[in-house]
Formats: sequence, structure tokens, C-alpha cells
Amino acid sequence: MVRAPPPLLLGLALALGLLGVLVLALPGLPLPPGGSPAALLGLGGALLLGLLRALLPRAARPVDGKAVLITGCDKGFGHALAKQLHAQGFTVFAGCLLMGENGDGTRELESMKSDRMKVLQLNVCSDQEVAQAVEFVKNNLKEPEKGLWGLVNNAGVSAFGEVEFTSIDKYKEVADVNLWGTVRMTKAFLPLVRRAKGRVVNITSMLGRMASPSRSSYCISKFGVAAFSDCLRQEMYRWGVRVILIEPSNFVAATGILTRESIEAQAEELWRGASKTVREDYGKPYFTRQITLMKTFINSGLKDMSLVLNDITDALTSKYPYTRYNPMEAHWRVRLHIMTHLPTALADWLYIY
Repeated sequence: MVRAPPPLLLGLALALGLLGVLVLALPGLPLPPGGSPAALLGLGGALLLGLLRALLPRAARPVDGKAVLITGCDKGFGHALAKQLHAQGFTVFAGCLLMGENGDGTRELESMKSDRMKVLQLNVCSDQEVAQAVEFVKNNLKEPEKGLWGLVNNAGVSAFGEVEFTSIDKYKEVADVNLWGTVRMTKAFLPLVRRAKGRVVNITSMLGRMASPSRSSYCISKFGVAAFSDCLRQEMYRWGVRVILIEPSNFVAATGILTRESIEAQAEELWRGASKTVREDYGKPYFTRQITLMKTFINSGLKDMSLVLNDITDALTSKYPYTRYNPMEAHWRVRLHIMTHLPTALADWLYIY
């Protein structure tokens, strides 16, 4: 399979590279704050390399006999991915937080009544449930000596709130699922994945590469997963295991990870937990405007999850998977490259001030 590069990004890459060349040739040409010819050339080059990479031929490994464990299959990406991978012939171990009468997603997966769809109770914050999941997978693999082909760390939570409104407990709560849950699952299942020379696929976010106001608790957890994945990738080369990051943009409308009700509940918690000084300094009108902005956020972004699902599938099936996948719209891709490659002062000037 060959992916065509988006024309907008190709044009932007060439334009930035050309601008860098012009600036080198015309030293008097003004630049935005923090800009430099090297930065413009570097950004243009990075974009161009990324686009050229998309033109490389793709090849898929056979799926027959391969098994994958996915966390967070109650809804969203995990639920849809479990069904997609099953349809492609994988044996799927679908980890769900809510089993029983409160688990609508669980019941739907169980109703498939397939010997290749195995649903299990799995709270990634629980050492006991993770250990039980390891035994469940070992006991249900057709050929346990060949190991587990894929681990998809998808389970996650979202949160918002400016730093002075966010409690330490909230930081810990978000990190416990998004970061430590990923670490806990990976350490538990890595021996099986190593045996198969398989894949560890970690779902992070574009906010694991670039920061955003009011999202510090979420960003910290996702930046942490990215750092963990980078270290693990380097350690796993000798074992033949590929460690891959999926960094989606805004799919809130598609996944329901944030709802109007959850935003209102979090807002009440943020205001109630803030000190008197913080409430007085920021003021209720400002706080209300920020909450209103978050409510508009839940209806924004992409409603079709196929970009993410197809990238995860490619990460699990391709002979030559990418290290990072960025399922996102063109404008978010441009912003991601600007925020991560341009000087910080210039990037903030463009997007934050």
C-alpha cells in the first residue's frame, strides 16, 4: 500500500525550505520572534522527510494464528479496534473495565460468540487484575510457547483544568491510568511479546508531543508514555520487538472520552477544590468561559475513528511499521510540526499568545 502525501503539507514543506534558503541569501529579511534560517530549513526538511516516508511501499505480515491484547475495550478506539482486528483474523483478548450488567461494550463483544474474541475483566490500575490477565492469556493462547504477537495499550482517561485549579490527586488519578497503567501492562506482558518478536502499540496523543493550556494533567501522562515508549523501543531492538506510538488528534466526538456531563462534574470539582486566592484572582466569569470552551470541544474533531483504527492495524500487520503514526487532520499535523520543530518562542507566538 502506498499513501499519497497531503498536498497542503507537501506545499508547506517546500515553502518553508524555500523561505529558509531565501533568508540565507537575503540576510536582511525580517523573521518572527525566535525564528532562524536553520529552524525554517529544519522544519521544511522534517516535513518533507515525513512525506517521503509515506511514499515507501508497504507490506503486510500474515495474520493467521496471531493474537493481540487490547486494553480499554468498553468503548471508543478499543471497542472498535477489537472488532476490526477480529474481522481481519486475529485472536483478540479484549480487556474491559466494566464487566457484567454495566458493561454494554463487554456484552456486545461477548455476543459475537467467537472463539477468537476473548473478553476479560481488566483494570490497568490493579496489579491483581493485570496478573490475572497474564494467566488468562497464557491459558487461552493456542500456542503459548510462540507468545503474544501484540499488546495495544489503549485504556485512558481525559481531564482538563488550569494548573492552579488542578489538584495533586487529579494529576495522580490521570497518570495512574494513562501512564502507570501502560507501564504496568507492558512489564507484565513483555515476556510473551518478546517470545513472539511482536509489537507493543501505545496510544498516546498529539498532546504527548505538544503542550496545551488547561490540559497539563493529560499532557504529563501522555508525554510520559511517549518517553517510556522511546526508552523501551531502544531496549527492544535486540529482541526483535517493535514499539510503536499512535498519536491521534482530536477524536473526542468519536470516542466520547469527554462528555458534557463529565465536564460539568470536573468543573464543579475544580472550582470547589481551588483556594480562595485562586478563585478571587481568576474570577468566576473567566472560569465559566473556560468551561464553556471545553463544552464546545466535545463536539469538535473527527467523528470517524477509521484513521486511528487503520493506523493501529498497520502497526500490527506491516513488515515495516512506522515508529510513530499521526492520525489527524492537516491543520493539526502542521501545528504539531511547528510546535515540535520551531523555536519555542516562535511556536508560542504563533499559537498561544
